[in-house]
Amino acid sequence: MAEGACDGAPAPASSNGSLCGFESLEQLLQARLPPEELAQVQRLLYGWNAGRPVQALPLPLAAAAAAEAAKFDLQAYRFEAAPEQLRPPRLVRIGLIQHGIVAPTTAPFAEQRQAIFDRVRTLVDAAVAAGVQVLCLQEFWACPYFFCTRERGWCEFAESAEEGPSTRLCQELARRHNMVIVSPILERDEAHGGTIWNTAVVVGNNGNVIGKHRKNHVTRCGGFNESMYYMESDTGHPVFETSFGKIAVNICYGRHIPLNCLTFALNGAEVVFNPCCTLGGWAFESLWPIEARYAAAANSYYMCAINRVGTEAFPNAFTSGDGGPAHKELGPYFGSSYVAAPDGSRCPSLSRDRDGLLVAELDLNLCRQAEDRFNFRMCGRHDMYAELLARYVRPDFRPQVVRDPSLPAAPGSTA
Repeated sequence: MAEGACDGAPAPASSNGSLCGFESLEQLLQARLPPEELAQVQRLLYGWNAGRPVQALPLPLAAAAAAEAAKFDLQAYRFEAAPEQLRPPRLVRIGLIQHGIVAPTTAPFAEQRQAIFDRVRTLVDAAVAAGVQVLCLQEFWACPYFFCTRERGWCEFAESAEEGPSTRLCQELARRHNMVIVSPILERDEAHGGTIWNTAVVVGNNGNVIGKHRKNHVTRCGGFNESMYYMESDTGHPVFETSFGKIAVNICYGRHIPLNCLTFALNGAEVVFNPCCTLGGWAFESLWPIEARYAAAANSYYMCAINRVGTEAFPNAFTSGDGGPAHKELGPYFGSSYVAAPDGSRCPSLSRDRDGLLVAELDLNLCRQAEDRFNFRMCGRHDMYAELLARYVRPDFRPQVVRDPSLPAAPGSTA
């Protein structure tokens, strides 16, 4: 850590993704605040679960040894629910994996993908040692985030959601370890002319493909030129009933859209995974600690935010639509994956600049308990929202604005 790196004027995150030389905001706060003050800051930033801060979850020594040997961040936490008289605890252990690319983007595509496969296998082995039952990988985990380049040759990374190499690997791992795996990939739909999609494949613990969901909201800002490659989803808001609970996948940009978060709840999701590729230095970085926590509390489910790490350099320079000069790098991605609970609490985040595995034990009973406590669903005026939305999508929609009659006439008004 670079002590004193943040003295004086505020500074942006370091070029490697660290925060003033610290791996995470949590480390920075722990280094600078006395324990009593730190406890109050954490209470406000992260909330309390079951009347106290989210508790650390002890893990087997084998998991910690794997993390130390492979040099990745490993953290584990427990989210509790109140004891009930008529329902036993419904515990599920989930895992979130964040990582950077391994081989340079100038390497052959097959070599790049295999290097990531090998790295992810190592992280999955640690997840197995930690007892993970449902594992989610980051958005486009098997390739670099090349959409910034607008070059078509990278489309070779697209694959079948049902039979592609990423799916086959996840099927092998899921079957061997009795684990559900969410695998966000770049899909090529051969049945429909080779159309490309941003897709999350849900592989069951028997190695079967339960189903898939395609990204509902496509990013169109800065270097995120995704609509050059694929468009919005045609799969709705599916919830997948697995051996370990009802899960959904809200891919990346969809976390910014409250109605998108709501619809997964309406379909009964208990755990929603949010695999992302999000850069530091944007407004999105300051939204990152807030959005998953808000979505979880507002919708009475667990929300799991997963980001990648590192800076990715490409062979040819590209522009990012921000008026800046052409460049070859995109990054750094700031990691910081975390889990938020329906009671408004959240755990500390993974490292900003290292690969990592976050393990969380969730009591799914907390979903109903939070809804019973806050009554958000009961208080929802879904009929009123539906009526407004039905009018809003019509070309003759007029906003419901009540204007003060004492105001001067608006320009162009015939009144």
